Amino acid sequence: MSTPEESQTRWRKSTHSGAVENNCVEVADLNGHIGIRDSKAPDTGHLNLTRQSFAALVVRLGGATGRASR
Repeated sequence: MSTPEESQTRWRKSTHSGAVENNCVEVADLNGHIGIRDSKAPDTGHLNLTRQSFAALVVRLGGATGRASR
């Protein structure tokens, strides 16, 4: 069950996801933290990371996939 604040949260996915509707990870700004959830199962919850932890995750994943980090 989502709270009124969560229902107003704007979840976004990467433009690199293409036309695939629900096969990606979504992120949202959660009042100073970053939320991460599975687009296939948005009601199962989300990870709540600090901005620093999210930035470190993006850098780490960028290196793991061979893509340049942004």
